[in-house]
Amino acid sequence: MIAIDWGTTSLRAFRIDADGNIIGTRRSTQGVLAAAGNFESVLRVEIDGWDDALIVMSGMIGSRQGWREVAYVECPAGLDEIAAAMVPLAPPSLPGRQIWLVPGLSVRDERGANDVMRGEETQICGLVDALGTRRHRVCLPGTHSKHAEIRNGRVERFHTAMTGELFDVLCKHSILGRLMDTNMPHRSAAFLRGVDDAREPRDLLNQLFAVRTLGLFGTLQADELPSYLSGLLIGHELNDLPADTGELHLVAAERLLELYTEALARRGVRAVNHAELAAARGLRALAVRRGLT
Repeated sequence: MIAIDWGTTSLRAFRIDADGNIIGTRRSTQGVLAAAGNFESVLRVEIDGWDDALIVMSGMIGSRQGWREVAYVECPAGLDEIAAAMVPLAPPSLPGRQIWLVPGLSVRDERGANDVMRGEETQICGLVDALGTRRHRVCLPGTHSKHAEIRNGRVERFHTAMTGELFDVLCKHSILGRLMDTNMPHRSAAFLRGVDDAREPRDLLNQLFAVRTLGLFGTLQADELPSYLSGLLIGHELNDLPADTGELHLVAAERLLELYTEALARRGVRAVNHAELAAARGLRALAVRRGLT
């Protein structure tokens, strides 16, 4: 089968054999935005030479801006509920292919506020077998970081933090970025100072402006400020972890795994790291559960 994680800005394709081994990978910048509605033609190009009949796709390709909107599945939900809500496609230019879209997940908190994920649920599905039946906490760092509570293989609840997007916006489009040198390597001491400062009983908006004054008065150098800001934002994200959190499962690219592992260690929490290939494994698990392979 072919498993595709098709997000807003990128596309990742995996070719998986009958035993579940990943035998091919491809990456593309033809995300949903770049594809501009030409999803059939983009898909044909990206899977050229892969003749597998079954294609299962997740991510923003199943959103309102994607190929076809697939309704969210409400939590609690696991493999059974997600697989049952998958939707087939039959594009005329891809005859002989079985194409399926995976739904995202939604949750409503005690205040009645909604939260959603689309794409990350497949990464969680790829961890289910490894996690077992106990309660686990999973974090999927990124542009919009997801924190999920998993119990008996099902997502009970989750919430989103706009950590990555806020960091990018502040560095590129705010006055904070004027003092920063963003091309320098990670500065661990400055990063951990930010993680520590996030625990202070101060308002985040005030702390963000303090990033500027730390640079103005030379307390931190230009090459330290991005790491400090990263630590401050990640620290505030981690403030929402329950006090009894002993370990946190992470699924992310290597650089983010390193940052979150460093921040969690500072907070006395053990990070259990998982590769991004969890998405491919999750898509295969959903295909098996649906009876497609």
